[in-house]
Amino acid sequence: MALAGEEARGAKLRVFFIPFFASGHIIPMTDLACLFAKRPGVEPTMVITPANAALIRPTLDHSASSGHTVQLLLYPFPSAAHLPSGIENLGSVSSDDTWKIHKAVDLSREAHDRIIREHTPDAIISDIPFWWTTAIAKDLGIPRITFHAVGVFPQCIMNNLVKNRVHDHVPTDSHPFTIPDLPGPCIKMVKSELPEFLKHRDHLTSAWDDLKKSQLESYGVVVNAFYELEHEYCVITTERLIAWESLVRRTVALCDEQGKAGRGGGESEAARENRERCMRWLGGKEAGSVLFVCFGSWCYFEDEQLREMALGLEASGMEFLWVVRGDHGEHVKTEWMSEGWEERVKGKGLVVRGWAPQAAILDHEAVGVFMTHCGWNSLLEGLGSGKPIADADAVFEQFVNERLVVEVLKVGVRVWDGFRSTFEKEKVVVPAEAIERAVRKFMEGSGEGEEMRKRAAEWVKIAGAAVAEGGSSHKDLNSLIDDLFILQHERKNGKHIE
Repeated sequence: MALAGEEARGAKLRVFFIPFFASGHIIPMTDLACLFAKRPGVEPTMVITPANAALIRPTLDHSASSGHTVQLLLYPFPSAAHLPSGIENLGSVSSDDTWKIHKAVDLSREAHDRIIREHTPDAIISDIPFWWTTAIAKDLGIPRITFHAVGVFPQCIMNNLVKNRVHDHVPTDSHPFTIPDLPGPCIKMVKSELPEFLKHRDHLTSAWDDLKKSQLESYGVVVNAFYELEHEYCVITTERLIAWESLVRRTVALCDEQGKAGRGGGESEAARENRERCMRWLGGKEAGSVLFVCFGSWCYFEDEQLREMALGLEASGMEFLWVVRGDHGEHVKTEWMSEGWEERVKGKGLVVRGWAPQAAILDHEAVGVFMTHCGWNSLLEGLGSGKPIADADAVFEQFVNERLVVEVLKVGVRVWDGFRSTFEKEKVVVPAEAIERAVRKFMEGSGEGEEMRKRAAEWVKIAGAAVAEGGSSHKDLNSLIDDLFILQHERKNGKHIE
């Protein structure tokens, strides 16, 4: 679509962004809001709870310093969720308390209704769990766009399994089955690796119906991805969505260097110190020599697993920067370390406790390999920096993401081939030998590891081209904003959005 004319762009386009209470959703939606702010006449606002606002303030401050302001509109985190004051994020609770975050989602409905009706934005981009925003938007005659924090590939697989339920007919949770109706290579999984809502037919049944109905009735969908990464899966998804004429946009918000340094780090002194420490340590290393080990904002390991990880990293012989999360805070206990371990790896390995600037670290030339949980944002950041991936732990949809990395793109390896499960209580300890073996594959001068390095390096140019002027994501984003300007103009002239 051509750029909206001056007549359609006479007023500010006020867009509200409403993210789910998890860093993996908040960070990419904030990046998207910052991209909106770069377009003339657009006034984006992040609608968010106070503690989660602290997570994104450095990003918003950086955007504002560049002349692209994103407003903040705060609403209280529901006290009836019975979480301690200041705990408002999935990454800040134990696995036993995740239900409280999901309860807070339902309890936020009234606040969202009040805020949207009071401020009446020109458009809403809200996370998929906030299904009620579609009805509110429709009542006000404004568009609501559904935001997906994960890509098209995992959505294809999960939607296929919801529809076909082939996993209900396997004899055991570890018996492999084939995902139906997919292009590209044959994808097999086992039931233990699936998200909880797929394992149990009655889990989230009513909520799933609400989510699906809301998405089908929304104006469109924004996916945190870029076309070239999942083009075959984008094609079949778009074909299936044509029946209800939804707009599907694919955008990935790649930060500039200053933005990467503080992405998702909040404002704490410890975060700033960790950032400086990491970048200083990497500055003294040779190009491609360092393994970066980080498992996102929600993965926590028992002492036994941490001990095996430490021994495996040491035995691999590769230099490493390892981010270790504590019991939902920045202070990490060290009883799991074997005697003398820190002394033995001194100079060769750096252990960072708490938060570290993942995007900036991955972009550093010293980093050659990324060991991760295959969370979607980590996958995008790893490939966007051209780093091959070793997957060592997963929850939610992350075993699905791993198939894209290992079997479709062939830019990574699975660290552990034994039993794996998304249930915390079913997790097995991955032995040091498996970790060492996976890392050593990337240290070979030729062979499988070298081929993965080469393939991963190609994605730097592909991802960069997608977000550059004229690229697929750049065009999708501009097209979406133009459409919203036109809808705003039509609404002001008495036309109601259907």
